Amino acid sequence: MPPAAGVDDGAGLRPWVCAGAAFLFAVLWMDLMFDVTVLATPDAAAALPEAALASIAGYYRRVTTDAAPMGHLIALVMVATFVATLLQARRAGGPIWLRVLPPLLVFMPTSLALTRVVPNAVRLGARSVSDVEQSALARTILVEHLFCLACIALLLLLELSGFSRARSRLSD
Repeated sequence: MPPAAGVDDGAGLRPWVCAGAAFLFAVLWMDLMFDVTVLATPDAAAALPEAALASIAGYYRRVTTDAAPMGHLIALVMVATFVATLLQARRAGGPIWLRVLPPLLVFMPTSLALTRVVPNAVRLGARSVSDVEQSALARTILVEHLFCLACIALLLLLELSGFSRARSRLSD
């Protein structure tokens, strides 16, 4: 059902969604600057060189364990961005799949980060497992971060391209 004249169509939330997504994109970019060092060792079964492991593990120790409670800010932005996309979807018109897409693009990487990436990063930062296991964790984190980056980048592109305006026009 299209929003009534003068009723917010969710576009007023676009700056909040964009700000949250841009923040998350920047965090992912910083993480990826360390993650990509795993690409120097193409053999997925081999342990990474100690210098690479020390660099990646040191970074994840600093950002997951040593930086507490600042790390909670990232989780807060994830949740706030998700809530903003839900509110935007609730207020917008258009087909349901177009309204559900932005929340999904936040929910998928957020749930992945909170259930897998962060726990793996904490384990990697602790360096309490073998070098081969640390290397596997680092490679897994890279792949998962690339997925998260793709979701957040797509969300930003949709929001900045006027996706919400197009969504509203489809409901007319």
